[in-house]
Order: sequence, then C-alpha cells, then structure tokens
Amino acid sequence: MNYLFLIIGLTILVFSGNLLVKGGVQIANHLRIPKLVVGLTIVSIGTSAPELFVSLGAALNGSPDLSVGNVIGSNIANIGLILGITTLILPMPISPESSKINYPFMMGVSLLLWILALDLKLSLWDGFIFVVLLVGYITFLILRAKKKKNIHEIIEQASLPIWRAILYVLIATFGLYYGAELLVSSAQSIALSFGVSERVIGLTVLAFGTSVPELATSIIAAFKKQMDISVGNILGSNIFNILSVLGITSIVTPINVNDSILNFDIFFMIGISVLLFLTIIPLSKAYINRFEGFLLLSFYIVYVGLLFIQPI
Repeated sequence: MNYLFLIIGLTILVFSGNLLVKGGVQIANHLRIPKLVVGLTIVSIGTSAPELFVSLGAALNGSPDLSVGNVIGSNIANIGLILGITTLILPMPISPESSKINYPFMMGVSLLLWILALDLKLSLWDGFIFVVLLVGYITFLILRAKKKKNIHEIIEQASLPIWRAILYVLIATFGLYYGAELLVSSAQSIALSFGVSERVIGLTVLAFGTSVPELATSIIAAFKKQMDISVGNILGSNIFNILSVLGITSIVTPINVNDSILNFDIFFMIGISVLLFLTIIPLSKAYINRFEGFLLLSFYIVYVGLLFIQPI
C-alpha cells in the first residue's frame, strides 16, 4: 500500500502544482500584471511548489533528511538525469545568459548552501538569506529583461473568471499540502521497511518523483524537436530549489543537516555542476552535444549507485 500511496501523493502534487500555476497566472492577468513578471515570479515559484511542500512537510514531520535530500537530489537529477537524457535525444541549446549569468549564480548559491550548512543546520537566518537572494535574483532578471523590451507592452488577457482562478489556487494549496503529507509518510514507511535511510529515499525516490513531470516534458519536446526547455530552465530550477524551497522551509522550521549530506551529497551536486560547466566551455558554444549528455547521465547513474551500494 505504501507504493500506492506514494504514487497517489505524487500524482496529487503534480496536478496541484499545475493548477496553482494556472490559477496564479489567471489572477495576475486580472490584475494586469505583465507577462514577463508573471513568468519570472508566479510560474517559476509555482513550479517549485511540489518540492516546497514535500520539504516543508518532511521537516515538520521530523524527517530533515527527506527535506534536504529532496532538494539536493532534485538538483542533481535536473542536470544529470533530465539534461543528460534530453541531450542524448537532441543536443540542448545554450543561451549566453545561461552561461554568463545563471550558471555563475547557481554555483554561488550551491557553495553558499554548503557554507551555511557547515554547522549542520539551516536556521531561520539562513532562510532569510536565501529568500533575500531569491528576491534580488528575480528583481535582477526583471530589470535585465526590461532593458531588452518594454515590460508594459505584453499583458495577457485573463481566460478564466476571477472567482474560478481563486478557487484553483485554493484547491491547489490543499492538494499540495495533502499530497505532500501522503508522499512523505509513504516514503518514511518504505525507508523503514527496507532498512534504507530517509536520506537515500529523499535523494532518489522523492527527488526522482518530483522531477518526473519535467523529465517527461523534456523527452517529448526533444522527440518533437520543440525544445521548450533549455539549460537556462534547468539552472533556474536549481536556483529556485535552494533559495525558495530550503529558504522558506528553514524560515518555518530550522532544518538539521545530516553530515553525509554535507560532506557527500552537496559535493556531488557541486561536482555535477562543474561537469556541466566543462560542457559549455567555450562560453560561446551553442549546444551541449550527445557525448556530453552521456557524461552527465553517467555521473548521475554512478551517484545513485553509490547511494545504494555504500549508503553513508
């Protein structure tokens, strides 16, 4: 039954996350908020909502390894699994903004996470630091985009009445909460029944589960040669996972960090980020090729194998 509950919880999370974005965007359209701002705020944060509710629920239920592991594992999977598999199907485009802005910021945020976790805890103040950086990052992106085009020109018309959009957001919020509760409790039970640590479950099962929608979308887009996902999307997702998910969670409740996560998993996250950097040198490259995608995927497979062979 635990596996069934895991699948049901994940399904509710995915559905609720999409509903939250849809409702939030429609409310923003009613408020005449420009499309660019909507994309960089509501959509970006909304797509991280499943990870946020899972990590927050795990932390509140006394499972910090699931909470932190979910984020670290998702970031590793985004680069190694999603980018790796997608690039094997179709070379992935690289924008100059990705290599010169998003990548350095992602590396900086990853290193900051390691530094703040050296005391084996993410505190209230650590959370505030992450959230302030998140606000600064979003503001920077909006101002940068505003220089390229008139931000006030593109305002989408709302296609739903305001009451229905608000209802969507309310339903999505409840769905995210209960879906996360179901997913976390079933993951705890599976870890207990197999004698596997919650850290490993968080880094693999939960991280893979919350990455499945992005993986499926990327594979379908690659086969259709319609690359609506890019390196920039993945880098942005990793940035939001650390700053918004861990930031908000640690503000609500301090998170204890397992020393194995600090000394092993975060280093693997940084390591695969460095490997990604090597694939985009020189910075003028237009694509990540299939061989480089194979290297990223191989790195991910080795990491997951080490978790189960030598769970430390």
